[in-house]
Amino acid sequence: QVQLVESGGGLVQAGGSLRLSCAASGRTGSSYVMGWFRQAPGKQREFVAAIKRRGGNTFYEDSVKGRFTISRDNAKNTVYLQMNGLKPEDTAVYSCALRTNSIISTIVSGYYYWGQGTQVTVSS
Repeated sequence: QVQLVESGGGLVQAGGSLRLSCAASGRTGSSYVMGWFRQAPGKQREFVAAIKRRGGNTFYEDSVKGRFTISRDNAKNTVYLQMNGLKPEDTAVYSCALRTNSIISTIVSGYYYWGQGTQVTVSS
């Protein structure tokens, strides 16, 4: 079993920054991929970014490239999402997810374990 706990959401003005954290515990294995997804009101959950635990390879959704950075601390089994240049359209519940597979996936069904989500609100 794997547990994911997110933190770091909040309210910020447009152009501001936030950093989200996701701490994993339990039987994660050593070759997992951690992803961040978001869901805005009335919309489907969408992929934001992902990172491999081994090697640190990353992948981003086009609209966040250059603004968001995903990183990891393997010693802490924690993944971070640094969000800069936030826009009102970034407002959503952000959730981290883990797949016990070393291949990055951008689809919701590719991840088995999910955190509870954290609200990010960007005011204009």
